[in-house]
Amino acid sequence: MAGAVLNRAASVDRAGSLFRFSFSFLRNLSTSSTSATEPAAANSTKPRRKKKKNLFEVAQFLPNWGIGYHMAKTHWTNVSYEITKINLYKDGRHGKAWGLAYKDGVPAEAPKKISGVHKRCWRYIPKLKKLENNIDTSTIPKPEAQAA
Repeated sequence: MAGAVLNRAASVDRAGSLFRFSFSFLRNLSTSSTSATEPAAANSTKPRRKKKKNLFEVAQFLPNWGIGYHMAKTHWTNVSYEITKINLYKDGRHGKAWGLAYKDGVPAEAPKKISGVHKRCWRYIPKLKKLENNIDTSTIPKPEAQAA
């Protein structure tokens, strides 16, 4: 008689654990399917913003890490820096930079350390690329060839 009671208790316990397992499985299945569809709907209606870059992330694609090129913060008007020196840390995204400040196209006397190089608001200014390359060759006199 004691064996029958134990067998019956074990079968009820197995049935209860099976019921709990199936119920928790269904609950997890239903919650994972609804949570997977919600972010997809939110992403499709909301446009992603482009992550802005710090000075070093902009300079890494320029020749010689942007030395000699002009860069400015996005919210600056008529102000830029011509990069003269860059001191990078190992990761390549942080460091220090020095440059000539240009205000309304007029350079400063000496290079100075650029502040805010780690802030994500820098851009490259292609129009003011390098002043050495923009020399007007029409004003330079050409040597004349002598007729023999």
